[in-house]
Amino acid sequence: MAGIVIRRKPERWVSGALTLIILVIVGYLAWQLVGTNAVAAHQQRTVVGAMRSDWSDRSGNANDDPLSLGEGFAVLRIPRFGADFQVPVIQGVTDDDLASGVGHFSDTARPGQIGNFAVAGHRITRGQPFSDFPSLQAGDKVVVETRTDVFTYVLDDDGTSITVPYDDTGVVQPVPGKPGVKPHQRLITLVTCSELYRTDDRSVVHGHLVSDQHV
Repeated sequence: MAGIVIRRKPERWVSGALTLIILVIVGYLAWQLVGTNAVAAHQQRTVVGAMRSDWSDRSGNANDDPLSLGEGFAVLRIPRFGADFQVPVIQGVTDDDLASGVGHFSDTARPGQIGNFAVAGHRITRGQPFSDFPSLQAGDKVVVETRTDVFTYVLDDDGTSITVPYDDTGVVQPVPGKPGVKPHQRLITLVTCSELYRTDDRSVVHGHLVSDQHV
């Protein structure tokens, strides 16, 4: 029997390689759809907890304080998404910012200010705070809490009313769709992907401030 060489059939090598590829793909998808949500949810709870602890001193005018990119400075609540829905608002819209909550377009107004307070959030993965975006209806409330105030906005659009290309910056201008026009209203804009999976379009809703409760 000496000298006998056992060779694997090419079909076995191919089958093994395909199995490995499938396992890698399944693992990646599981991480994206489950793992990133778990990590992001923990991160968001941590940020909200840290802010609320810091807000135990409600003095000062937080809406005028300088903000650093990546900093959490408000809590967003949308009753349509459930009584327990709350996510931090992070200064900036990088991938890291959007994994920690919803991101504030840093060149737009602050909560409650004249102009357009605009934020973006994921519909899928990384906490997916806007997964139920299409369910939004005109008349829904959006609550934004800062250190000193609770601002309540009412939406003017449904979650499926407005779809724009990803590079359409007109929706986050001080007066949406009207460049150069001086704002006189206190507005809010929410932005997310128009489809659950990769898309170049964005869904948008606008709203206006109806109340400001100092706390």
